[in-house]
Amino acid sequence: MGLRRPELPAGPYLVVGLARSGLAAAGLLANRGEEVIGVDAGLPDVGDLSGVEVHTAAEGVELLDRVAAVVKSPGVPKEAVVVSAARAQGVPVLGELELAWRLLDHHFVAVTGTNGKTTTTELLGHLHRCAGAPVAVAGNVGTPLASLVGTLEAGATVVCEASSFQLEDTIAFAPEVAVLLNVEADHLDRHGTLAEYTAAKLEAFARQGPPDVAVLPAAFPDPAGRALRIRFGPGGDLDDRDGRLWWRGEALIAHDEIRLRGAHNRHNAAAAAAACLARGMAVEAVREGLGTFTGVAHRLEEVGRRDGVLYVNDSKATNVASTLVALASFHAPVHLIMGGLGKGQDFAPLRAPVAERCAGAYLIGEDAGRIAAALERSTPCGDLERAVAGARAAARPGEVVLLSPACASFDQFADFEARGEAFRSLVSN
Repeated sequence: MGLRRPELPAGPYLVVGLARSGLAAAGLLANRGEEVIGVDAGLPDVGDLSGVEVHTAAEGVELLDRVAAVVKSPGVPKEAVVVSAARAQGVPVLGELELAWRLLDHHFVAVTGTNGKTTTTELLGHLHRCAGAPVAVAGNVGTPLASLVGTLEAGATVVCEASSFQLEDTIAFAPEVAVLLNVEADHLDRHGTLAEYTAAKLEAFARQGPPDVAVLPAAFPDPAGRALRIRFGPGGDLDDRDGRLWWRGEALIAHDEIRLRGAHNRHNAAAAAAACLARGMAVEAVREGLGTFTGVAHRLEEVGRRDGVLYVNDSKATNVASTLVALASFHAPVHLIMGGLGKGQDFAPLRAPVAERCAGAYLIGEDAGRIAAALERSTPCGDLERAVAGARAAARPGEVVLLSPACASFDQFADFEARGEAFRSLVSN
């Protein structure tokens, strides 16, 4: 296909962080015949990582003398001792996203933003399938990007959810299409300020040029880069007005024909449609896809009704803005389960919406006390099992029990998926 991709720096390679992305990166490099050393400060289960010299419970600084390049997993902060030392010594440091992108000779769509990334990424995959176009979905949604290298048919499009953690490690990354959904305060415990967090997101656009496409909210300022700018939302190329989405003046689909619940998902649908239509996808395929896509697990997922009460799993709501969006999606009284690791967020914006829309707030996890201080009233529960039991006892027919934590899960669960699965299990039992 002849897509522009820089060569990798020469090895040997040190892969720092051996969770899902790091393991995929190490395996990819080893399969290419490279000399690879893997290191993790913890004790991860690396399984059978053939051809890789593994060091656990180690910082890895002493290994730098044996390598020529470092590959950093997104979960490893840039301040990690080995990463800082590598940069100080002039050793190239690449993220797993950059590594895999350089080795994928396929059109690449990167989806970033604070909220809605997973839904929009999966929706983009669905739209491609409706159009009969080969596609692979990867990145922060669960499939490491590195695992796709060498597995895709010619002409396939890669749609990748890209987090701020992945994008801050990019060097030459320039996707053929970059999509920004929104920017809200999140991960300030990692990035420090909203400005730094936003700057990480905008790395998706910084090195784009003709004929690349940048898809942005209608009111968002122009980012760096020289891509064609496509705007979505009221007044944009993909307009939202009069109860419909419109593509450059032509009606695309009515709001009530879009399967996803809520105004925020209409925003996600507009972004995905704009990205596809700007690349020449048939209007009929986009319309079909928007009308048939039902959403993703752990994002406003209706997991059951018990005694007339609807139970909804929104475990992927790991920040305040996402929980506010979830609350706005329901008209019935909500029994809201919140809490976990707050990531340095301000919970004050929850006060009025919770008072207005919620019949109860049930708090769990490490930052439950900080959330309680921001609300008018709440019930401390400690853990998810007690919170579900409390909400079930209080909820009446026609009401909603909503897990939308506004926090990360790592104080009590391995990840947000495990938290959502636990909620599902409690509801089913």
